[in-house]
Amino acid sequence: MKYLQSSYFFDYENESIQELIAAHKDSRRTYKEKAIAMYIKVRDGWWYDPYRISLSKEKYRASTISAKASGNCVEKSILLITCLRGLGIPSRLHLGKVKNHIAVERLTEKFGSNELTPHGMVNVYLNKKWLKLSPAFNASLCSKFNVEPLDFDGENHSFLQQFNNDGSLFMEYVEDYGHFEDVPLDFMKKNIKEHYPHIFDIDGEITEFTL
Repeated sequence: MKYLQSSYFFDYENESIQELIAAHKDSRRTYKEKAIAMYIKVRDGWWYDPYRISLSKEKYRASTISAKASGNCVEKSILLITCLRGLGIPSRLHLGKVKNHIAVERLTEKFGSNELTPHGMVNVYLNKKWLKLSPAFNASLCSKFNVEPLDFDGENHSFLQQFNNDGSLFMEYVEDYGHFEDVPLDFMKKNIKEHYPHIFDIDGEITEFTL
């Protein structure tokens, strides 16, 4: 199945990825149990950092991401997909555009908008159905913003934190770009340049941008 394959980006043969998934290879555990465990590990093991944009191919490689302490939504999704595929669980990248409504001052100042694009999440195939899940927001960050962390039960979608604990609108999806077998770097570059042209130099190039 194509959604089980390794690639330059989903490089699960790499030693660092094999170390990440080693504890979850127990054959007595179901795919559902493995998927839930990996989801929590990636969600909370890497701090969510939306303020760093890179167009470097190497930055989107799972083995590179695994060596960092933080990652944005696309990076954390790539890492989770790679771990899931390494465990024999079909998965793929899903991209869209989201609008944040809480703690957006820094985003608006730097990006000129409270919209983030492309926003990454994961599709995982369990029990003969595709489920959407987002490992972006780690539990400690959710606590800081008074939002319940997204839990994944292996049976239902888990990708949208629409409201915070006070009932205020927190996040909404405003556009869906669909799913991808591999990381669509060219599409992502085009998308970022179209939405945030002011962060690029005169030649239209950027290797890494920290807000």
